[in-house]
Amino acid sequence: MDLCPCGSGEGYAHCCEPIITGVHPAPTAEQLMRARYSAYVGLKMDFVFESSHPDHREGYDHEGTRAWAEQSKWQGLEIVGATKGGVDDTVGEVEFIARYTEKDVNREHHECGRFKKVGDRWFFTEGVMVKRKPLVVSKVGRNDPCLCGSGVKYKKCCGK
Repeated sequence: MDLCPCGSGEGYAHCCEPIITGVHPAPTAEQLMRARYSAYVGLKMDFVFESSHPDHREGYDHEGTRAWAEQSKWQGLEIVGATKGGVDDTVGEVEFIARYTEKDVNREHHECGRFKKVGDRWFFTEGVMVKRKPLVVSKVGRNDPCLCGSGVKYKKCCGK
């Protein structure tokens, strides 16, 4: 059994393949996100295009998308969380991180994908890149434990 590239732990034939091949629609926004990732891995660019909402297809570069997907080595998909997007919803958001290697450089695509359901079919509408959260540094006193975790006072460690 070939495991599904989406990381569900299920076999591809029972997970994303039936959605990609049109046997049945994705029941949730998250499942459509997983199928879209698997489509990039499997170079199923027609599915990537067709699973995009018709109002959001303008400017889609079919050949450029295929070339990028072919040149990437896909490392995995992490679903960070989902808001709505269930069987009975009509809109949803799925935050995810797609990991891949491009030209020997490891990369992460961290996005909040937005989805809309029309009839019984979910469609991808747009994605918003998730920015890294700023590093919060609290003021450290000279006699406080060092933030590096050494167990030594700050003044004797990183505060020198």
